[in-house]
Amino acid sequence: MANRVLLIQSDMRPAQPLARYFKQRGDEVWQAWDLGQAQALVQQVKPHLVFFDLHFPSNEWWVFLRNLRQFHPQTKIIMTNKYPDLQRELKAREQGVQVFLRQPFSQRWIEGALRRVYEQTQPRPAQALLPPRTIQVRVPVRVKIILPYLVLALLFALASAYVVSRILMESSQSRFLNQLYATGKQAQDWFVQEEDRLLGTLRQVANTDGVAAALQQGDAESLRVLVLPVAVNAREEEITLLNLSGESVLTLFATPGSAGASYESSRGNTAYGTWAFVQRTLRGETDELGDKFAGVGEGPLGKTFYVSGPVFNAEGVQVGVVLVGKTLSSIAREVSEDTLSAATFYDLNGQVLASSLFSAGLSLPISGEVVQQVLSVQDQSSLTRDLTLSSLDYTEVLGPWEVRGGSDLGVVGISLAKAFLIRTSRATQVQIFSLVLAGILLVILVGLGLANLFTRPVLRLLEASAEVAKGNLEVKVDAEGNDELAVLSQAFNSMVAGLQEGSIYRDLLGRTVSPEVREQLRQTFTSGNLRLEGQEAVATILMTDIRGFTSLSEKVDPATVFQWLNEYFEHIVPVITAYGGVVNKFDGDAVLAFFGILPRLVSPKQSALSACQAAVEILEAIEQFNLQRRARGEPQLITGIGVHTGVVMAGGLGTSDRLHYTVIGDTVNTAQRIEALTRELFDGSAVLISEATYLALAEHREKFQLRSMGEQSVKGKSEKLSVYQLLPVRGSGKWEAML
Repeated sequence: MANRVLLIQSDMRPAQPLARYFKQRGDEVWQAWDLGQAQALVQQVKPHLVFFDLHFPSNEWWVFLRNLRQFHPQTKIIMTNKYPDLQRELKAREQGVQVFLRQPFSQRWIEGALRRVYEQTQPRPAQALLPPRTIQVRVPVRVKIILPYLVLALLFALASAYVVSRILMESSQSRFLNQLYATGKQAQDWFVQEEDRLLGTLRQVANTDGVAAALQQGDAESLRVLVLPVAVNAREEEITLLNLSGESVLTLFATPGSAGASYESSRGNTAYGTWAFVQRTLRGETDELGDKFAGVGEGPLGKTFYVSGPVFNAEGVQVGVVLVGKTLSSIAREVSEDTLSAATFYDLNGQVLASSLFSAGLSLPISGEVVQQVLSVQDQSSLTRDLTLSSLDYTEVLGPWEVRGGSDLGVVGISLAKAFLIRTSRATQVQIFSLVLAGILLVILVGLGLANLFTRPVLRLLEASAEVAKGNLEVKVDAEGNDELAVLSQAFNSMVAGLQEGSIYRDLLGRTVSPEVREQLRQTFTSGNLRLEGQEAVATILMTDIRGFTSLSEKVDPATVFQWLNEYFEHIVPVITAYGGVVNKFDGDAVLAFFGILPRLVSPKQSALSACQAAVEILEAIEQFNLQRRARGEPQLITGIGVHTGVVMAGGLGTSDRLHYTVIGDTVNTAQRIEALTRELFDGSAVLISEATYLALAEHREKFQLRSMGEQSVKGKSEKLSVYQLLPVRGSGKWEAML
């Protein structure tokens, strides 16, 4: 009976061997190159077997795979991939997919995948990597850590509840009152600081150039230009300038709601001159603190606290008065914010002027007798009263409202909601200390015990990991216990065993291919960036060959020839590698190397430069090597070097199970022919480069001495080649010797 096979591949060209294989078997084959088409075919044909590409973009592939496993559980699935993708493979395994088939799709690998998917078996890892036994987690580390601390937390909570209940029973009002008195003192200090700040603004306005002259002339617009920046910078609510008649020449006041960001102005108000503290300033009076006074008045923004001071012209004659004010409502609000309490200002009759405690239309004034009592005992004690507002109880401490010079404007009240703060007895303090100390000691002891229990195996793993990082793969850790740490230790031992095996493989691979090829092969299995099937690139090929080495080796035994070649290669291979070249192969006494492909593609200019630098240094290395051979009485090794730049094909050459990374193409053949020209044109060691390499060098030609050798005929080429002799740098003493 024919099977129904569905090939879901993002690129159908590599999947053609799959289609041919199943068609030759007589199976029915359908092909889909997008998931929408694949979904329709699954519903239509209900396939027995699906080959699903792992590299479909986005996460739609996983949703499709999950639905396929859910709604068609009998369908066998084989995931295909071009290169390994560990993350996607793990997600596929979560859906029960166990068989993966990698390109190229040869008959042998297809049949192996079919055998595994139908027998539901997987390739087993090497026996050395299998753990001797599987440790079952019986007591998870999470339980070991959480349970003791859970018990401790419960005990500590019970003890805390007991102590708190004792504290609540023994609480009193004394600390609350102390805090209230301290808050009242803090509010008074705040008011003094605010008064000093207003005085600072007053002095700045009075001393601003042009203010006195404009005030004397009654020029309100000039005053506005001069005073407005000061008001904005200080974010003052009001600044007023009066002439000597007590009439306002300019009043700047903050627009309500702007918080000092914008201002309005007015003039002609004579009410300011009727205030007692302003009249003292107009008369030029002074006291022990100077010629500045403070008071409260009704300003354009409401009840406002002002400081006033004189304005003098250049001759020292007073020409007016400046007032700087801040509304009492703003002061009450800021005091409340800074002291975390409610502030209320009362006048000398006990009426509320401004408050952050009382809402609009609701106030509880104090009597005049209370005001007089507060002012009479202000230096000895403070008075308190209890208030109830909106079902909340408050206690208010009343103190004098003093301004500059010790004048009393009224009374300031600071209120806090009633709360009984802590006053514990000595016995309770001892109990608290004892319980907390015992709890801390118990936590420390349990923590130390648990830390030692869990960190010992972790420290062993850390020490072993450090040894592995240093390259020591002979370490192991003891897998003791039955929790996750034991499983981790066992997994670490398995990992080290795998690293030991991988180290052997890498060493073997590193001795048979160049390090660059080995690294690219490794990256192929993780990213797929390198196309082993072959990629076209512009590279520079360097070919070296020892002249007459065949006849030379006939005169000595093979062991000596072997030794000579190894010594020779030890001198030139490090030079090639140092300039980024890759030694592709050794062919007897010849070396083929390429530049510009591995470890990454570079420009022809760079590859040509690196190859020419390497060629020049190889000549110098061979000359030094020949000096050693001459001293030993051994024949000289004359070497010809050919360099050519052009298009090559680079990739894995061979079969699916045995590849050799190499470069092929006419560029390689041309480099060999150019190297052969050195036999005809020179008696000693020499380097010839092609015109393509000469042009690729571009501005780098100045770094070398190049001599044109004209056009030369080479074997296998109908057209003649223009070649150049590459010489050491002029002036080194070697350049003249090689001409």
